[in-house]
Amino acid sequence: MIRVAAVGDIHLGPDSAGLLRPAFDTLGDCADLLLLAGDLTRHGTAREARVVAGEVAGLAVPVVAVLGNHDYQSDQEEAVTRELTDAGVHVLEGVGVVLDIAGTRVGVAGTKGFCGGFAGRSGSEFGEPEMKAFMRHSRTCAQGLEAALRSLHDGGSTLRIALTHYAPVPDTLSGEPPEIFPFLGSYHLAEAIDAAGADFAVHGHAHLGTEHGMTAGGVHVRNVAMAVIDQAFAVYHLSPDGTAHRGAP
Repeated sequence: MIRVAAVGDIHLGPDSAGLLRPAFDTLGDCADLLLLAGDLTRHGTAREARVVAGEVAGLAVPVVAVLGNHDYQSDQEEAVTRELTDAGVHVLEGVGVVLDIAGTRVGVAGTKGFCGGFAGRSGSEFGEPEMKAFMRHSRTCAQGLEAALRSLHDGGSTLRIALTHYAPVPDTLSGEPPEIFPFLGSYHLAEAIDAAGADFAVHGHAHLGTEHGMTAGGVHVRNVAMAVIDQAFAVYHLSPDGTAHRGAP
């Protein structure tokens, strides 16, 4: 049993130093790794990322992250990534990382993901160049996730986790206004997860959404936006068969 701690949308700023560290310091007692599902900063500045880095540096468990839309706001995403990487965080975008946890090879594949909508109510690469570019980016992110998941399989990972910011399924958006569903996620991500295979999927972004969902292929999906889980992190007990049970906070 692997204990996966996860949270997204922590939105830290210069005044947030020390806010989450006391909770994160307990991770060694209740989790085997920490996943950060994007929107780690408020405006995507290096200064804010430095605060995030301070909250997770030197933790007792490995930390894996993807960026979110807020982390791109100031066009400093490379600097944000660098601050986190320097603190020992594995920041993923179209790639994966394999962690040896108590003899189990746990692979995490990550991408920010993007918008576009879901089956029957989605955009398409048709018409104006702006629309084509919009939907092309969504598809490109999903293709990166699929390739990363396949690489984890080829690398012999026992468990594979898909980590995104945007939602792969509409289930976990329940509670959000239906009009904005196309801006909260994309079915391309779920198709990538099901095509390549994964045991578990985690995302953030939808603050008013719902925690539990599932892809058409039967992969359990969890929305771990902090506003949804209502705590510093949620812990999921993940079995090799892909069953995920919420653990104690």
